[in-house]
Amino acid sequence: MTPDLFSPPPADPADAIALAEYAERAYLEYALSVVKGRALPDVADGQKPVQRRILFAMERMGLGFTPPGGAKPVKSARVVGDVLGKFHPHGDQAAYDALVRMAQGFAQRYPLIDGQGNFGSRDGDGAAAMRYTEARLSPISRLLLDELDEGTVDFQPNYDGSQQEPRLLPARLPFSLLNGASGIAVGMATELPSHNLREVAQAAVALLKDERLPDDELFALLPGPDFPGGGQLISSGAEIRAAYASGRGSLKVRARWTIEDLARGQWQLVVTELPHGTSAARVLEEVEELTNPKLKLGKKALTQEQLQLKAAVLAVLDTARDESSKEAPVRLVFEPRSRTVGQAELVSTLLAHTSLETSVAVNLTAIGLDGKPVQKNLRQLLAEWLEFRQATVARRTRHRLDKVLDRIHVLEGRQLVLLNIDEVIRIIRNADEPKPALIERFALTDRQAEDILEIRLRQLARLEAIRIEQELADKRAEQKRLEEILGSPAALRRTVIKEIEADAKQYGDDRRTLIQEERRTAVEIKVVDEPVTVIASLKGWVRALKGHEVDTGALSFKAGDALYGAFPCRSVDTLLVFGSNGRVYSVAVAQLPGGRGDGVPITTLIDLEAGTQVAHFWAGAAEQTLLLSGTGGFGLLARASDLQGRNKAGKAFLTLDAADRPLPPVAVQHGCAQVACLSMDGRLLVFALDELKLQPGGGRGLTLMDVDAKAPLASVAVFADALRVLGQGRGGRDKEEVLKGAALAAHQGRRARKGRKVDGFPKPMRLA
Repeated sequence: MTPDLFSPPPADPADAIALAEYAERAYLEYALSVVKGRALPDVADGQKPVQRRILFAMERMGLGFTPPGGAKPVKSARVVGDVLGKFHPHGDQAAYDALVRMAQGFAQRYPLIDGQGNFGSRDGDGAAAMRYTEARLSPISRLLLDELDEGTVDFQPNYDGSQQEPRLLPARLPFSLLNGASGIAVGMATELPSHNLREVAQAAVALLKDERLPDDELFALLPGPDFPGGGQLISSGAEIRAAYASGRGSLKVRARWTIEDLARGQWQLVVTELPHGTSAARVLEEVEELTNPKLKLGKKALTQEQLQLKAAVLAVLDTARDESSKEAPVRLVFEPRSRTVGQAELVSTLLAHTSLETSVAVNLTAIGLDGKPVQKNLRQLLAEWLEFRQATVARRTRHRLDKVLDRIHVLEGRQLVLLNIDEVIRIIRNADEPKPALIERFALTDRQAEDILEIRLRQLARLEAIRIEQELADKRAEQKRLEEILGSPAALRRTVIKEIEADAKQYGDDRRTLIQEERRTAVEIKVVDEPVTVIASLKGWVRALKGHEVDTGALSFKAGDALYGAFPCRSVDTLLVFGSNGRVYSVAVAQLPGGRGDGVPITTLIDLEAGTQVAHFWAGAAEQTLLLSGTGGFGLLARASDLQGRNKAGKAFLTLDAADRPLPPVAVQHGCAQVACLSMDGRLLVFALDELKLQPGGGRGLTLMDVDAKAPLASVAVFADALRVLGQGRGGRDKEEVLKGAALAAHQGRRARKGRKVDGFPKPMRLA
């Protein structure tokens, strides 16, 4: 039978691999490629691979900024073509986007490329096509490229082996901190903010002089980020230090502005600097949305919150316009409704509701010297770069020393020639092979003999001997200096420090971002402080009725609905909504409708996660302590203020297992010092309240009672001396009993015990 020439050869069973294993291996390779090959910068030079290749390609194209005037810029398309063809075989638009960002003064603190033409704007306008723009390297790029050919870094083959490209650039300063970086990889991301060159240099020098430099002194030298567009950093020094010490955090930044006085007592607010990542167009869009809100998807009318915000903004603001120009890169003008509007009131309204005040993430994740992507703290970033820089200077010194020794060797040969010039000329004229003859006669090396044979006649003049003597003296002095650097770690450190300080003097500039702590502007809506009662129904309808004397029996509800609870509180308090997944949602009591209606569904005021249901409600003062628990037997104490948040999507607070459900929150009243836990099978445990602790950040909590899936925790209570137990007696009739004294003592114990059955209750239901 003739074999089918087009069919694949039979597979070797030994080469077979499970699909799951293959998918896992392939995904890991892909993830590593994204992490190390695209998304994350390197600690050593602060560059991602595409940025490194662009800079290297431009340097090899002769586009360096060499005084006077620098190289003539060339079309960006030519640069992109060279990068793609030689080093980076990916999409041309991706490479051009990277080039554009490196040229944008509002995106990078120290742009590495000098762009000619339209390279976009801070308002989100894109750059012109690469065929229109031109580019060359900026002066500061010399700090990355000048030592490239001095043996400082290793080279590797490009993607097809036809070229060599550097693994890293010999950065003379830590560009990972100077320009920062932003990137999203697989399973990790980075947000390195930019910093001031002088401050980074001072911190690096101080750390090199004393590796045990205390954190407080290090952070004093490098007090915080310095963004390209300026702005004001309002986070406290403690918050900034915490972010630097851990490598992760969030800093608050706001715009800077001035008040311009006009005729007849009028005035206007002029914003001159915006927070990093915020554009004037974005701020104006937010103002438009506030003053002319749109209906939300699926809604037939504006929400109460939208109407309140519109009224609050229009009460203080008349017009907003963008007067930015070439002379004033940022000039946002806000005119008040009238001259009687308080300046502070207009400022606080705009800061609270627009991106004039925002947060900037800090995530110091980078590829370390060991090649591993790790989240580092500020000290580690500086220490690793200093280690890299010292190794680079040592390699550069060794490279220069080898050249100096080679030159000394050649000069010693020439010196010998000049002493015996007549005999050298005779040997060259008469010998068939002058090179071996010279080596044999004068004990020269092959290198020296080759140099003598290539020497020009004019270099045999008498003055040449004087020049050789002078150059030999200079080279031997340089040899001594270089050998001292290589032989002494202290001399090596002094050299690095001297170079850092020289570069800081040449390229350093003043700080742009003001660091001054301020309180974050809170959204303030004036509310009359009065007593109200929040009414919540079983199906999630909420309302607020005036006063505390509310007859709950006379309340009406929709068909099939009933009362969940009534919460006497104040109009300035907050309603807390507990989701079935442990998230807590905050709604201001002032936002709840009043009157005789049924209220509004709570789902119109919060954003519930898909598959999540409203489990419980509670309303009261922010300082009230609550006991939160779940059916799994865990619980914790927290103040109501700890549970509040500004986000409609709520905040994760109570950690629950998949089968657990949250129990109703219990307010801890003054004088109550005991906790009671009742399981579904009728076991009761009583223990002291001081066995629990406040957990402002939430979590799983501590074990309240030892329960299992068959008999989970059913009810908890906090009480003083007597405990009410509600349930069913014999015959199914409702029964209530008050436990105190000896009856209560029988159930007392330590937290996390099983408890004892309650006598006389075939089926206890809950505690009160």
